[in-house]
Amino acid sequence: MNTLSAEDSLVLIIDIQEKLVAALNKDVVVSNALKVATSANILGIPIIVTEQYPKGLGCTVQSLKDVLPQETQIVEKTYFNALLEDGMLDKIKSYGKKQIVIFGIETHICVYQTASALIEQGYEVYVIKDACASRNKYEFKQGIDAMVANGAKISCVEIALFDWLKGAKNPKFKEVQALIK
Repeated sequence: MNTLSAEDSLVLIIDIQEKLVAALNKDVVVSNALKVATSANILGIPIIVTEQYPKGLGCTVQSLKDVLPQETQIVEKTYFNALLEDGMLDKIKSYGKKQIVIFGIETHICVYQTASALIEQGYEVYVIKDACASRNKYEFKQGIDAMVANGAKISCVEIALFDWLKGAKNPKFKEVQALIK
């Protein structure tokens, strides 16, 4: 399949944390993350969030936490590849989804390593490029290029949202569309 399906998707948000966002000075990442997370919530798509060493880097930014469904699992990690954390792969498998929509910080480290590991596990991985960031533009580009080389599909916020909706007759269309106007 070359498009996303709301029924087959799981959203994996990587390390959109206070100190990482502050170091990037890129509000667009948080804004776009909010659009995807809110849409996933509206459409009933499960979300898992990771936090890299929250004692040092802070927690997930509050504005993002505020839109997450109550049942969202937040996984603390110290590995860059989230799948190396105890039980993480089992958490992902428990949802029974084959498409993983992934984005976050930093593109060339944690997003790249996790996306690559998911591909190795047989998942279709969709990277939301405009909801990813690295401190350096070159490293961002290299991270995206490396994920493509490993088989990830590069997408953006609007492609993902409209793939999930499929058409204007979707009962949630107006609610999701309002997020991008």
